[in-house]
Amino acid sequence: MSSRLFVILIPLIVIAIFAILSWRDTRNNPDPTRKGFFDRNGTVLGLVFIALVGFWMLFLVVLPYLYMVVESFHPKLSPSKRGGPDDVLTLMQYKSFFIEPLSGDMNTIHMWAFGYTIVISLIVTALNFAICYPLAYYMAQTGTARKVRLLMLALIIPYWVNEILRAFSLRLLLASKGLINQMLMGVGLTDAPIDFLGNNVGLFVGLSYAYLLIMVFPLYNAIESLDRNQIEAAHDLGAPWWKIHRDVVIPYAKPGIASGCTMVFMLSAGSLAAPQFLGGPNTLWFTSVVYDFFFQSFNWPRGAAYAFVLLSACIAFVMIVLRLFKVSLGETIK
Repeated sequence: MSSRLFVILIPLIVIAIFAILSWRDTRNNPDPTRKGFFDRNGTVLGLVFIALVGFWMLFLVVLPYLYMVVESFHPKLSPSKRGGPDDVLTLMQYKSFFIEPLSGDMNTIHMWAFGYTIVISLIVTALNFAICYPLAYYMAQTGTARKVRLLMLALIIPYWVNEILRAFSLRLLLASKGLINQMLMGVGLTDAPIDFLGNNVGLFVGLSYAYLLIMVFPLYNAIESLDRNQIEAAHDLGAPWWKIHRDVVIPYAKPGIASGCTMVFMLSAGSLAAPQFLGGPNTLWFTSVVYDFFFQSFNWPRGAAYAFVLLSACIAFVMIVLRLFKVSLGETIK
């Protein structure tokens, strides 16, 4: 089967699989109170929505990823040799992730960068949840309407600024001669500047701040629909606050937690600006390695293979989170 035929057939197979899974989920979990898609939107508007989503998924998501997958199985060749006898399918690019082709030694640098990226992304996801869960609970259950609106504005307005500019501003704040170090030394808390950037404090702050909204809104959306009577009943029965959250709020908000955690993890693992501007001198982020293969050494097959390795890790994380929280993929997008 040629690569071109492979690229044409696979999207159709993927769409068919998702359609079958969606149909089975609807068939196995019928909801008599929920109107059908066409009942809510009408036939014409429903077909327009389906066509637009299908176009988006096929030409902007599925086909680019499939092209990347196909490219990862080709050797690095000059344009004149593409399609010739040397252009054969191979696993050489994936093998290079483990064994460096030139030296034949273990590729410890890239494997360490991959593991470091995954671990830091997990830590950033946990930090984001710890920061955003109390905030989302306050906004959804205890805050007044006026305070919630002010908090929403305070969260949203900083994101009107470009991500790169936010990263630069954080670098200025956290630099050795930045505002934070000057304040700490000014009040006598430190005698010398703290190397926030060299110790990767800036990396954690930048990634956590960059995707704060991605965690807050799914949590707020899930907790806001929780009936307050359940919380008041738990209070009346003498349950301490931590038991109320453990046994009432968190189980109810599992779809929102799973949605926020998966999105923050995937965006953190695929981030490029924050690691480059806020990471320490010894920080090697895996997306920077992928970027260098694409735009520095112009080794697109190897860059595509590395990108697919990272994508596979993100998909595996999503599946693990859904399994851990015992929620379906459809529940996370409600």
